[in-house]
Amino acid sequence: MQFALNEQIRAVHAPPISEVAAWAAGRPAGAPPVVDLCQAVPDYGPPPDLLAHLHRVVDDPGTCRYTPDEGLLEVRQAVCDRYRRRYAAQVEPGQFCLTVGASAAFWLAMLVLCQAGDEVILQLPCYFDHPMALRSLGIRPVYAPFVEKERGLPNPASIAPLITPRTRAILLVSPSNPTGTVIPPDRLRECYHLARQHRIAMVLDETYSDFVEGMPHDLFTAAQWQETLVQVMSFGKSYALTGYRAGLLAAAPGFIDQALKLQDTMTVCQPRITQRALQYGLERLDDWVAGNRGMMAQRHDRFVAEFTLPGNRFRLAASGSFFAWVRHPFAGCSSREVSRHLALEAGLLTLPGEVFGPGMEGYLRLALGNLREPMISEAVGRFRAAG
Repeated sequence: MQFALNEQIRAVHAPPISEVAAWAAGRPAGAPPVVDLCQAVPDYGPPPDLLAHLHRVVDDPGTCRYTPDEGLLEVRQAVCDRYRRRYAAQVEPGQFCLTVGASAAFWLAMLVLCQAGDEVILQLPCYFDHPMALRSLGIRPVYAPFVEKERGLPNPASIAPLITPRTRAILLVSPSNPTGTVIPPDRLRECYHLARQHRIAMVLDETYSDFVEGMPHDLFTAAQWQETLVQVMSFGKSYALTGYRAGLLAAAPGFIDQALKLQDTMTVCQPRITQRALQYGLERLDDWVAGNRGMMAQRHDRFVAEFTLPGNRFRLAASGSFFAWVRHPFAGCSSREVSRHLALEAGLLTLPGEVFGPGMEGYLRLALGNLREPMISEAVGRFRAAG
């Protein structure tokens, strides 16, 4: 190319899941099938009644049309009703914008909050897409330290000294991607009050919150929650609609108004078919989601029980529902080297810890969504053999 490219974009690492997929493609013919512990998606599909509903939606010519940028009112009302059931929330449709996945919701939040040169505090280890997006926008990620014995839980005492005049947000993910750790409600409340004290946002990514038993937190019950809290949410995992990109941004109506300026220039609106699928799930699938929550918890518990038996040199540092955060036993090797070796030699697809932030080279992320119970012993056996 004879033209210049954006140096901020060039400095961002390539999508790590694509990198691991390329390693797996290089395995020799006849090798045992891979065990995919790389991408965090459910292995099951939507329920038959939702699929039947979508067949009807496709046949409706109106499905081909735009919706309002923020999404159909009746869908956002269904979101409000679900949040009242799930969070005991005080919410209204004007506090929600439907987005093309949680990733788009995150971009909207950061663009509304920050200018180039501003700072956002992230808890290590952090979801790799977040620093990728921040660096692309010229926003500086500031990392709160990872304390393994606390399973990576954010500590307000560690976060407070990181706040500067350029800080615009504290970014938290619960359940954590990559550790699976759920931030307890009281800890979330402490972080919320820290952000409120400093007049900055607390951005809470809850992409996997539907896999948490009970009410995840009570922040939406606060009368003034929208003055501090910005939520990024996805229902793609909840309803097995990952390819439909069913994301959501929750914030003050004035914040949503600013986000809609950006949404209009990026995607205009969440696709209408996605909104109709989302509405169906919000109104009818609470029990189905709860059943999958229990199933994923059982898979996780069995995996942990087998993985932590004596004789495994890979050590579990933290876990929960969809994820396990594992320390690898190969001193002097980067996690990228270990992850590549596991992909080529053991057929285990994992993500290297170093993509989740500085100092994480000794770890691997395992995503358990694809790991059906019959494969758990096989997967654990491969780790034992590789260590």
